[in-house]
Amino acid sequence: MQPRDLARTGCPLVTDLYQLTMAQGFWKSGRADREAVYHLFFRENPFGGGFTVACGLAHVVDHLESWRFHDEDLSYLASLKTPAGRPLFDPAFLEYLGGLRFRCDMDAVPEGTVVFPHEPLVRVQGPILQAQLIETALLYWMNYPTLIATKAARICLAAGETPVWEFGLRRAQGGDGGLIAARAAYVGGCAGTSNVLAGRQWGLPVRGTHAHSWVMAFESELEAFQTFADAMPDGCVLLVDTYDSLAGVRHAIQVGRQLRERGLDLAGIRLDSGDLTWLSRQARRMLDEAGFTRTRILASNDLDEHQIARLRHEGACIDAWGVGTRLVTGWEQPALGGVYKLTAVRAPDGAWQPRIKISESAVKTTTPGRLQVRRFEQNGLFVADAIYDLDHPLPESWEIVDPGDPTRRKRIRPGLPATDLLQPVFRGGARVRELPDLETIRRRTREQLARLDPGILRLAQPYTYPAGLERGLHERKLQMILAARSAPAGDTAA
Repeated sequence: MQPRDLARTGCPLVTDLYQLTMAQGFWKSGRADREAVYHLFFRENPFGGGFTVACGLAHVVDHLESWRFHDEDLSYLASLKTPAGRPLFDPAFLEYLGGLRFRCDMDAVPEGTVVFPHEPLVRVQGPILQAQLIETALLYWMNYPTLIATKAARICLAAGETPVWEFGLRRAQGGDGGLIAARAAYVGGCAGTSNVLAGRQWGLPVRGTHAHSWVMAFESELEAFQTFADAMPDGCVLLVDTYDSLAGVRHAIQVGRQLRERGLDLAGIRLDSGDLTWLSRQARRMLDEAGFTRTRILASNDLDEHQIARLRHEGACIDAWGVGTRLVTGWEQPALGGVYKLTAVRAPDGAWQPRIKISESAVKTTTPGRLQVRRFEQNGLFVADAIYDLDHPLPESWEIVDPGDPTRRKRIRPGLPATDLLQPVFRGGARVRELPDLETIRRRTREQLARLDPGILRLAQPYTYPAGLERGLHERKLQMILAARSAPAGDTAA
C-alpha cells in the first residue's frame, strides 16, 4: 500500500509520538475537552537580521481543513507496542481518534506580514487534546516557509530593483522542501522559480536556460549555442562560461546576430563562475559595442544577499540573479526555531488561568495569557508592536517592555493609529476567512518591508525594532515568575 500524500490529506500522523501519548493521557484523565490556549512564536530573527516574514499559513489551513485519522492511520497506531510488548494505545482511544475532527478556534498573522521575536504568529484556542495534537504540524508548516521567505526578502533587498529567480530545487531538502521553498521565496520577493512543479502548483513564473552539459554535448560551443537558439529562439539565454566566459560572450554575440536576421534578439547571457564583477563588466562592454544593449546579463553561482550586495557595490553589470543553494537551504541558519507553548487553560468556573514555563534564561520564559499583537504606526511607518492579553483592560497609555531585557522599554505616543495582527481563521474548526492569492501575499511583503525604518533592513547589525510586552502583561508575568520560584518545586500553575 502506497502512503497517502501527507501534504494534501491533513494526515494527523504528521506529528511526533509524544503528541499522541499526551493525547491519550488527556483522554484517559477526562481532560480531553478542557479548553486551552497555545501560541506559536520564535525567539530570534533568523540570519542575524532585523525582521522576519511570516509564511506558511496557507499550508496550515489546507492541513487542518482535512485533518482526520483514517483507518490506515489507526491500524498503524494499533500496531505500536510498549517496551514490554503491550499495545501502546488503548483500542478505545483509537476509536475516539477515528471520530475526531478539528474544532478549535485559530487566529493568525497574515502571510507576508513582517513579525518579530516573541510575537505570536498563531493562536489556537479549543479542546486541549486537539490543540496539543496539532503542535508538530503547525511548526512543520510554518517554520521552514517563514525561514525561506525571510531569506528571500533579504536577498531581494540586496538585489534592489534587479529581479531574483529561485534556482534551488536540486539542492532543496527533499521534494516537498523544493516546492515549499519555491512558494516561500516568491512570497519573500523572488520573481519566480526554475521549479516546474512549483510553477504548476502555485502559478509561479518559471524560467530556465541550459546547462553546461548542453554545450559539452556538441563539438563546439558555437554549434551548441546555434542549436539551442534554433530550438528556443524566443527569449534565448545562453550560458557562456563552460570553457572561457569572454569567448562564450563572443559566440553569444555571433548567435545574437543570426537571431536578428530572423527578426528576433538575444535575450540574455548567464555567468555561473569566476569573478562576476569583472566578467559582467567586460561582457556588458562587449555586448554594448556589438549593439546588444538590451541583452541582459544573469548571474548565478552560490549567491546570497551578502555576495549580491558586494557585487552591486563593486559595480557589477548584472541585470538578474539566480539564487539556489543558499536560499532554499537557509544556509547560515537551517531552522527558524519556532515553538508552540501552552499559555492558558479554562477553569471550571469559566475563567481563564494563565500558564507560564519558567527558564533560567529569561528569553525562554514564556508569556502567559491569551495574547494579541498591536502594531502602531506613525507617518506611514511601523514604530512599535505591543503584545497584550485579551483578558485584561487595555492601558490608557502604552509602554512596552523587551521580554529578554526588562530594562529596555519604550513609551508609545498616544493617539497613534494601530492594527491588531492576529486575525480570525477558524472558529470551532470552520474556516471563517478567505485567504488571499499569492500575488496579494507577495505584494503585502513588499509593502510591509517598505514601512520599516531602513536601519531594520540592514543585512548586518540592524536596528532592533521595538516589540515587547505591554507593561501590565510584563508585570503580571513577573509576579507569576516570582510566585513560581517561591512555590514548591514543580508547582508553576498558580
